[in-house]
Amino acid sequence: MKNNNPPQAPLSALIIGAGFAGIGLAIRLDKAGISDFLILEKAGDVGGTWRDNSYPGAACDVPSHLYSFSFEPKADWTSKYAPQAEILAYIRHCAKKYHLGPRTRFSCEVSQAEFDETLGLWQVATTEGEVLVARSLISACGQLNRPLYPAIPGVEDFGGEAFHSAHWRHDLDLANKRVAVIGTGASAIQFVPQIAPRVGHLTLFQRSAAYVIPKADRPYSAREHALLQRFPAMQKLSRAWQYLSHESRALAFISFPSLMKTLEGNFHKHLESGLSDAVKRRQLVPDYPMGCKRMLISNDFFPSLDRDNVDLVTQGIEAVTAHGVRTVDGVLHEADVLIYGTGFAATDFLAPMSIKGRNGQELNHAWQSGAQAYKGISVSGFPNLFLLYGPNTNLGHNSIIYMLESQFNYVVSCLHSLRQRGWRYIDVKADVQTRFNTRIQQAVSTTVWSKGCTSWYQTAEGKHTNNWPGYTFSYRRLTRTPEFEDYECAR
Repeated sequence: MKNNNPPQAPLSALIIGAGFAGIGLAIRLDKAGISDFLILEKAGDVGGTWRDNSYPGAACDVPSHLYSFSFEPKADWTSKYAPQAEILAYIRHCAKKYHLGPRTRFSCEVSQAEFDETLGLWQVATTEGEVLVARSLISACGQLNRPLYPAIPGVEDFGGEAFHSAHWRHDLDLANKRVAVIGTGASAIQFVPQIAPRVGHLTLFQRSAAYVIPKADRPYSAREHALLQRFPAMQKLSRAWQYLSHESRALAFISFPSLMKTLEGNFHKHLESGLSDAVKRRQLVPDYPMGCKRMLISNDFFPSLDRDNVDLVTQGIEAVTAHGVRTVDGVLHEADVLIYGTGFAATDFLAPMSIKGRNGQELNHAWQSGAQAYKGISVSGFPNLFLLYGPNTNLGHNSIIYMLESQFNYVVSCLHSLRQRGWRYIDVKADVQTRFNTRIQQAVSTTVWSKGCTSWYQTAEGKHTNNWPGYTFSYRRLTRTPEFEDYECAR
């Protein structure tokens, strides 16, 4: 990589992404006295997934008091589960309050990054041809940032409007339209109930049924807001209670998967009360153990499928035509609009960037058998590269914000040590990373996620690259202090 820019003092850190991870780490770095950093954001605003996913009904499935930074509490969330617009406003508030605007480069997409082992510096190139230099590179891209489109023959032949739920067409009026929705995942169960009353007809294509359970949501009252504002300790207590109640669910996900059987009754009761159509009810019962795939929460998804203008199709899709979607039984389901609710390329970490470490090694080559990282943060052969929400740090039971704050502590400690001890770089040892990930895969093999289903938690070859197979407090303990004997520390 040739740097044609004028010589410049290297930054302490370059952060890729201005979502929860990037904004949160930037705030923590500033508080720790490491202020010479720059956030690179390919879009025109902060927010990450909460900026991109603005589809009708978008909301969090983690309680709002828990889905916010511990160091920036918010007492006036409108409801127990915050909607997308409110979460986006919160991230914008954090960026503004902590003066991150001047240190954020918007519309700045990273194309490649290369580590100079001699100098101990990362050279990072943007798609505009600029090259930036920093002692450390932090990926805050997340796992759910690249929409996944299904490989269906004929998609380019469709004659109507087509879009992914992560790129919602707010300019398109769906009133009285025939709408085909492909996918019944976390996004679809939120937007389908919102658009079903407006469209002329909705055809929902389901490849695999999901376990959908009730959402204990409700608005916070004015009295509750007043109490939370007056007594900040109440918000901390609420957060602590929500954390403990969610963490207890890990017993079923991780330690005793058989406990999930006791929760299935809740799902069946919810299905029976929400949907009167017996045929549709049978189609909506999953054929895999509860918890093996992501469990979803919704109070209006099942009732929305009870509408006369909604069809549920479980036949496989053969092709998309100019006029609609043809299933394997030969039926053409005509549509004016096609919406993909097909999720994200969750196992393709850092794609499509080219990241080169020591000896010119490409990260995508190092990860050709599936992404892995030491503590989900460091990758052997890629010194001074730190991942936030990296491999095996996703959760099925609690708030990712808790995991991110654990990683913030770890990364800040590493950057302090690089500066104070005069190290050129730190690079996790290959055998340490291998042993760590062997233990991770062994631990995952006994969880509910390995009980006979395929999901976005794993690669096509079956390697589990996404979920943390343990308790969040154990991850916090693991990341409390960097163990530099596990790293090659070069001066």
